[in-house]
Amino acid sequence: ARIEGLVEKEGSCDYVAPQGISSIVKYYLQQSGADVFYERHVTHISLQDGKWAVTSKMGSPELFDVVILTMPVPQILQLQGDIVNIINEKQKQQLESARYSSRYALGLFYEVGAQIDVPWAAKYITDNPCIRFISIDNKKRNVESPEIGPSVVVHTTVTFGREHLDSDPAEVQQLILSHLENLVPSLPKADSVKCQKWRYSQVTKAVPNCSGQMILHTQPLLICGGDGFTCSNFDGCIESAMSLAETVRSHL
Repeated sequence: ARIEGLVEKEGSCDYVAPQGISSIVKYYLQQSGADVFYERHVTHISLQDGKWAVTSKMGSPELFDVVILTMPVPQILQLQGDIVNIINEKQKQQLESARYSSRYALGLFYEVGAQIDVPWAAKYITDNPCIRFISIDNKKRNVESPEIGPSVVVHTTVTFGREHLDSDPAEVQQLILSHLENLVPSLPKADSVKCQKWRYSQVTKAVPNCSGQMILHTQPLLICGGDGFTCSNFDGCIESAMSLAETVRSHL
């Protein structure tokens, strides 16, 4: 598909996951045979009888032999319970030094048969204060279908995200839509629109002096990792995952 404004790096190759990057994660989780539970917002981690008692907003704590944290680094520092005292001062300073950019993403969804008349599947914008990237998502993913209407995804610039981090979501949505109308005046009116604040969009400064992970406690094992310990691309995530897996394996 035609991607306008893409900065190509020599020797690199870019891929698209038609069902989204989460489909790759879900595939490997399925292959693993693990029982996976979603929508568990962890709030407390404490020691209990040689295990980790993990409490979520759902209520009662559950006990685990090993805990691996891969949420954005600032959210690790927001956890309550024994973990607050387990993270030593040096580790805390390292974790606090991680930095993330923030941005908004906008999804526009159209009825079946709607025509989006542009010559590209995606486009990087360099001269707009609000919008950095526009994707005709069904084209980019190569999943055009007579039964599903087209969709458009818009990412804002990092500067816009930072300046409107605490703004009213409805106002932000309208601002982005007005910029989008100027950039792509031929775009039809969407059937529905979803605006998403991406608080921890990409790592701009990773946790220093770490090889993709950090051990917070050995017995029982409490370890953290993710792109905050490498970089925010697919390779960075895999690098951290491999480091986490090897560390956990050596502790079993």
